[in-house]
Amino acid sequence: MKKPHEYYMQRAIDLALKGRGKVSPNPMVGSLLVRNSRIIAEGYHRACGLDHAEVMVLNEAQEKAKGATLYVTLEPCTHFGRTPPCVDRVLRSGVKEVVIGMVDPNPVNNGKGIKVLRENGIKVHVGILEDKVKKLNEVFIKYITRKVPFVTLKLAESLDGKIATRTGDSKWITSDESRAYAHRIRKDYDAIMVGVNTVLRDNPMLEAWFSKVQPVKIVVDSRLSTPQSANIFSRGRKAIIVTLKPSAGEETENRQMLVKKADILDVCEKDGQVNLRDMMKKLAQRGIANVLVEGGGTLAGALLDEGLVDKVMFFISPKIIGGKDAISSVMGRGVSRVDKCFKLKDLNYRRIGDDLLVSAYIR
Repeated sequence: MKKPHEYYMQRAIDLALKGRGKVSPNPMVGSLLVRNSRIIAEGYHRACGLDHAEVMVLNEAQEKAKGATLYVTLEPCTHFGRTPPCVDRVLRSGVKEVVIGMVDPNPVNNGKGIKVLRENGIKVHVGILEDKVKKLNEVFIKYITRKVPFVTLKLAESLDGKIATRTGDSKWITSDESRAYAHRIRKDYDAIMVGVNTVLRDNPMLEAWFSKVQPVKIVVDSRLSTPQSANIFSRGRKAIIVTLKPSAGEETENRQMLVKKADILDVCEKDGQVNLRDMMKKLAQRGIANVLVEGGGTLAGALLDEGLVDKVMFFISPKIIGGKDAISSVMGRGVSRVDKCFKLKDLNYRRIGDDLLVSAYIR
């Protein structure tokens, strides 16, 4: 019995997910070729610079592609990037029909591939499981259309919203299971970001335990006070330190030393601090499509105040720290009225060890 387009598109989505954490800043894309209700080839985009998913599938199928139906989660491209246009390979393949999950949001392509296919007599269906495909590539959509990274704010806090005691002690608030899960999350991101206070207080490594490819380490440090001995520089790995542009002739000794260990990213100033919007634009220009922000409270609050957070992940431990001088998970300016609160959507709750993980998107 002939299966619906949705059946094969779901398989293409499953294939695309194999590229998670490996293809950025490209989108995750899956593809397969079907003839007589049978899958004859399938594949996914494996890494930035390698063949796109549909090209991989068509190269595998060769002559078998003639007269078949090609399923692909994202519209084939028409432009030269790191690889030649995919639409040219599709036209040469002899497929009779192409089923597409979503139109390419990249302004360079955006519907052109579909137009070319139709003009060449290929039957095209668009929008199959579109919502799922858009969710799959939420990072790419924001990055390619708005030229800034997708930002996830991850915090580990006590039940009363504290990330450290009044003395600065923070090890450990959440469970071993939560910390292991947090490391698995890290491998899906291009970069991990913290404020300099987190470096000074906790001296983290900012590494992903379960990944061969490590995310970029980013420290927001307006005064350039990151110690040269910080753990983020361990094992010879460099980090990006985001700081204020120095005044003419200003060159501190610490800057001269840190430039040997870190990539210093100078950005504009806002109210005496790093201009976070300028920072995000410059990170995107470096090909960083998504960022996992792990605190502290000052940076978390500032990013929320600026409307730069897309998603939140709060690991909540069943512990009460108390104390007005204990460090809160979200500081910054905050809102003046309850009805102006940052509202969330698509909430998801998950038990991890004794902790509760609350994930949601900012409306």
